[in-house]
Amino acid sequence: MENFFERVGRFWPAGRRDLHWHILPTTDEAAALAAPYKGLAAPGLQGVPVHGMHCTLLHAVGLSSNDVDTDALLKDATSYAQTVRPFTLTFDRPAVGTVGVEISGWPGRQFTEIVETLTQVTVSTGAVFKAAPSRYPHMSLAYAANGAEDVDAVTLRAALAAIEQPLSGPLLVDRLHLVEQWHDGAHITWNPIAQVPLAGVTT
Repeated sequence: MENFFERVGRFWPAGRRDLHWHILPTTDEAAALAAPYKGLAAPGLQGVPVHGMHCTLLHAVGLSSNDVDTDALLKDATSYAQTVRPFTLTFDRPAVGTVGVEISGWPGRQFTEIVETLTQVTVSTGAVFKAAPSRYPHMSLAYAANGAEDVDAVTLRAALAAIEQPLSGPLLVDRLHLVEQWHDGAHITWNPIAQVPLAGVTT
């Protein structure tokens, strides 16, 4: 496997705070999604803690909260969000990729519509950044980190295949999260900026 943090460091260096739009699971949702995979951590893999699980919609590469009118951004995002009804994403058995282990979800159509619109809304602020929109719903359970080259992906896939229980789980999408996010070469962290509720959501 390849070190995730070294790969993203080519365009998102450690310590730089970039704006991200996320869908975030509740603590209970994240714990339920991660529970079947406890104990599968291996040298070279950096597990994602429950409180760090996230489903990225858009990474605004090179754009911090100081570089954009966040009030205007949130006003436009809120107007759009009020046209979208809450829906459920279902996440299934994880895949072992080149830079980590992730669970992917469905349906993709509603997710993609949100990604495309948030990208347009962020671009319309006139701020200078590179848009890195997500192509499908996914959340990482672990990132390949130091020692990634020693991870045996076949052994890891076998361990995942040996889990004999239902592995899919739901995530209710009823709000969008704007955060300022950074990494230190081993962990991803963010500061919340705002929650944008979808139509009919009052809290």
